[in-house]
Amino acid sequence: MLKKRKQENEEHADNHERWLVSYADFITLLFAFFIVMYAVSSVNEGKYRVLSSSLVSAFKNDNSSNLAPPQATDFSPISIQQSNQTDSIKLIDNLSSQKTKKQEKMKSMAKNILHALEPLVKDGQVRVTQSSLGITVEINASVLFSPGQAKLADNSSLTLQAVAHVIKGHEHEIHVEGHTDNLPIQTENFPSNWELSSARASSVIRLFTENGVEAHRLTALGYGENRPIETNETPEGRKRNRRVTVMIMSTDPDKVTEIPIVEY
Repeated sequence: MLKKRKQENEEHADNHERWLVSYADFITLLFAFFIVMYAVSSVNEGKYRVLSSSLVSAFKNDNSSNLAPPQATDFSPISIQQSNQTDSIKLIDNLSSQKTKKQEKMKSMAKNILHALEPLVKDGQVRVTQSSLGITVEINASVLFSPGQAKLADNSSLTLQAVAHVIKGHEHEIHVEGHTDNLPIQTENFPSNWELSSARASSVIRLFTENGVEAHRLTALGYGENRPIETNETPEGRKRNRRVTVMIMSTDPDKVTEIPIVEY
């Protein structure tokens, strides 16, 4: 009787541990599944062929020994990746070509303005520079206005008309800035340099619109004496600070790098 009970206990122990066999099979299959998923997620031609061969070898039977791994088609990940790379290269080349054309267009516009204002440039009354932000046309206030006035002088129209002729018909925004020296002004029309500089910028804009420049492209800015480019301690410096600046803004500004068009 004791021997029989011992045999029953051994058989019960064997039955109790039999689940380990099924668990081990499950873990093995799960591990194989994740290996296959990882291989599929990192597809290239070499890995794809190795994976195909392994799957065929694992699942083939006696009647399928001649199975060959599938070949890459025109819709394979490799073909799609090459197509995307080609499209990206074409897009980059197109954008680079457009940027070059815009830069050449701005350079041509600067040269046309320089040529139209050549006598004043030689006299130092006008300065033309170009940067990646756009074209700057700096006109001394004495060319355009009488002292303390915002009405354009009779002989100033030709200067501004020459600029308007070059810039009209383009898409660039234009900022017209009025600047003064630091000598205070207090008249009935202009209580301070703020009003004087703003009125001068507006007078230039009015002439531009009368000569065909679209109004929606224009902005008038008055800075008064707050943005000097020379010292206000000398008559020459104050004369330089009294100016109107026409900024032709680039449509694709990049890193600022000053490029002088003409030396003084």
